[in-house]
Amino acid sequence: MAVVDSAFVGHVHALRLALTDPRFDACAVTGALAVQAGARGALDKAAAEAASAGTDGAAPYADRLAAAVEAAGTTVQRPELGTLVAAVPTTGADRDAATAAVAAVDDEAVRLRTAVKSRDGFFTTFFISPYSRYIARWCARRGLTPNQVTTASLITALIAAGCAATGERWGYVAAGVLLLVSFVLDCTDGQLARYSLQYSTMGAWLDATFDRAKEYAFYAGLALGAARNGDDVWALAVGSMILMTCRHVVDFSFNEANHDATANTSPTAALSGRLDSVGWTVWVRRMIILPIGERWAMIAVLTAFTTPRIVFYALLIGCAFGALYTTAGRVLRSLTRKATRTDRAAQALADLADSGPLAELQARLLRGRAGSFGSVYVAALGTLVMIAGAVFLPFGDPRLIAVAVIYVMAAGLAVAAPLKGALDWLIPPLFRAAEYVTVLALAVKADVPGALPAAFGLIAAVAYHHYDTVYRIRGGTGAPPHWLVRTIGGHEGRVLLITVLAAVLVSREADFPVALTVTAVFVALVVLVESIRFWVSSGAPAVHDEGEPA
Repeated sequence: MAVVDSAFVGHVHALRLALTDPRFDACAVTGALAVQAGARGALDKAAAEAASAGTDGAAPYADRLAAAVEAAGTTVQRPELGTLVAAVPTTGADRDAATAAVAAVDDEAVRLRTAVKSRDGFFTTFFISPYSRYIARWCARRGLTPNQVTTASLITALIAAGCAATGERWGYVAAGVLLLVSFVLDCTDGQLARYSLQYSTMGAWLDATFDRAKEYAFYAGLALGAARNGDDVWALAVGSMILMTCRHVVDFSFNEANHDATANTSPTAALSGRLDSVGWTVWVRRMIILPIGERWAMIAVLTAFTTPRIVFYALLIGCAFGALYTTAGRVLRSLTRKATRTDRAAQALADLADSGPLAELQARLLRGRAGSFGSVYVAALGTLVMIAGAVFLPFGDPRLIAVAVIYVMAAGLAVAAPLKGALDWLIPPLFRAAEYVTVLALAVKADVPGALPAAFGLIAAVAYHHYDTVYRIRGGTGAPPHWLVRTIGGHEGRVLLITVLAAVLVSREADFPVALTVTAVFVALVVLVESIRFWVSSGAPAVHDEGEPA
């Protein structure tokens, strides 16, 4: 439902921003108000009050309605217009001035400029966005949707992975070119969504998951291509996926922990703010963390001109440096700031921890007595013990089950108290590292054909669940339902299961890849069915990822 003042003077795009954005229950600019179904009751009430109050007051009718809707408790989004004009002139002179202001600004140029994310990496900003925005406009004028462009990007990346899997030089060159084309389309879909304000629940799900699907499929393609030439790089492919996922979980956990923290300042943050005033340092700091644009460009070039092994070495070195740089900075910020974290932040971290029934049972038994434990230190100790056992104990050694039990106990102890400590945001990435590295180490030690590809599939399925959890929380709808986490065991349950399977199958190591594959298929089916059900439902958030480069 939209209300527009008959005396409105302004740009068409200003009206478009107020009236056609589906992400907000209510949205307004001067002289115009639009509400979705969720705010219709508030609008009806505001209209009734405005009718009884008469027409006193200088504010336009739409503005008075917007103020009444907001006063009733409904948040009214007021988009930043910048140079765009939206006004309701009251005199002839005001109308002439507003009309002149409209004529002085090209709203199509503004629309194109704002289609590009305000914060992107160096490669994306200077090598992709200058022309991808025009591709987005071309798509909009031909009725294409962001979801169609997103799907085209996925298909292109999968074809690229298939080319890489040939193991031939022509295949590697074609894979590099197609990966760059896929990235251009990946930028275009978001720009098309912003240009035409076509946000949707399905688009949010596709945008949130396809980037990882494309990148990890390409890793698999490189590993298959290398295998055709007698070079087994599956362990490097799995390691790259683990490093990338853990790095992202660090980003997500830190942001959620500090999303609404009070007194959220520190000397480190102040230094970062001062560096932001020096333009070139902003780009350098964005580039050295190897965001998605720089990363995909590096992968594409190295794929075309080198070998899969070199690609993975470069990925591991570059991403490890980026992860260490960002994590160290965030640890310093957390230790030097005096922030009070909210219950919402603590709950988000608990959801990101992905604790299953075993950890939940311990947390329930310890609740009220867990305040004296340092949650993050317990989690770190459990993670180190688990990884050390998986790396140094022989495959199938029964002692590894005891190590896994210790890890389960540490996992429960770490989440027994609300996660409000300065470094508690490290707990989810620590748990991710413990689970993923355990699966990789056991697959390597099994030393049988198919073990590492099966481990790749299992970690990919679990990682999808963790990304799905992140984007649900970021969309404001909360974590996946508890039954889903319990059904797939939680991180500690899966670790215990994999170690038990290794011990049981120690005399039949050839069956271990089968066990990993069955586990991967089960997790993938349960997670995908629930994820698809949620993201296509009316309860999913109609958002588009505007966060930091991934």
